[in-house]
Amino acid sequence: MGKNPPLIAHVVHHFRVGGMENGMINLINHMPKDRFRHVVICLDDYTDFRERILRKDVEFYALAKPAGRDVTWYFRLWRLLRKLSPAIVHTRNLSAIEGQFVAFAAGIRARIHGEHGRDVFDLHGENRKYNLLRKLARPFVGHYIAVSRDLEQWLIQTVGVKPQRVSQIYNGVDSTFFRPRDEKQAIGPADFAPENALVIGSVGRMAEVKDYPNLVRAFIRMLEIEPTARQRARLVIIGEGVSREICMRLLKQACAEDLAWLPGESSDVAPILRNMDLFVLPSLGEGISNTILEAMSSGLPIIATRVGGNPELVEEGQTGAFIPVSDPESLAQTLLTYYYNDSMLKTHGQASRKRIESQFSIPAMVQGYLAVYEQIYKPATV
Repeated sequence: MGKNPPLIAHVVHHFRVGGMENGMINLINHMPKDRFRHVVICLDDYTDFRERILRKDVEFYALAKPAGRDVTWYFRLWRLLRKLSPAIVHTRNLSAIEGQFVAFAAGIRARIHGEHGRDVFDLHGENRKYNLLRKLARPFVGHYIAVSRDLEQWLIQTVGVKPQRVSQIYNGVDSTFFRPRDEKQAIGPADFAPENALVIGSVGRMAEVKDYPNLVRAFIRMLEIEPTARQRARLVIIGEGVSREICMRLLKQACAEDLAWLPGESSDVAPILRNMDLFVLPSLGEGISNTILEAMSSGLPIIATRVGGNPELVEEGQTGAFIPVSDPESLAQTLLTYYYNDSMLKTHGQASRKRIESQFSIPAMVQGYLAVYEQIYKPATV
């Protein structure tokens, strides 16, 4: 598009470790530099997670939006948009949707809103107050992007968006970086796992919506049902958040703390995923889970709840299994099914990898976003 490509202002609530942010990183890192430039505007703040963006020309701004009903951030965002004069404003999720009003006031003609998942307080997108805000913003949004078919249909049926104004684009995963292991290596602290260990793992924010205490309770229940599993079964959860302390306490109460490794947040999860044997995501709600995609790309079978976009990723009986929400007994039984069946672990893991290679590539994701950006951006002609 020339020496000075059009600028996209990505407006988000904050930029920290998370699936939405990871998707943005993959998009910006793999989009051709001569097509669009990028800037990230955080209504709240950002962390050093931003350093995963490899392009050196991507600037970050933090507006330090205060909690509550303070509206002064509207004016700060308006002034910033007027200064930057982006070609496109792309807001993401409910927490940033009010940026659409500000972008309109700032004279930005090309406006996009993305839906990446729902909040723990509104798992099914039925909150009237939230949906009223979404409907008020609807006339200001030029086009919507949904990361799952589930979210696409919700936008159409509940929010009232016309189907032609919604594009559904799956997140892509870097299948070279997230790849199956060549040979198993040690995981966790010294002497944590024996060579024949079954490493049950998960990666993600340990927020309430992820329901990690349910996974811990299921792991403990598995050990109760099959006491000999203490010799082989190990639990690994990578992430930080409010649920981590709860999980640690549950493990200690069950005298199973030596069988689990919860080190907190990690900046390099790919080698950890490669040395897991089974991936579990017990979420109460999801958009499209980047961690499921990364685990599948790493050649792991998946156990997940049938929520949000999870059924669009996992094929039951082929790449993994589904479990009911908040049901540790069912999850424990499913864990035991894999514990007793090494051949199923292998075949489901191989099928996971093949599914990623055929349907969830980063090039496909980038082309989907480029098509939307170029459709909605119409440069002024002389």
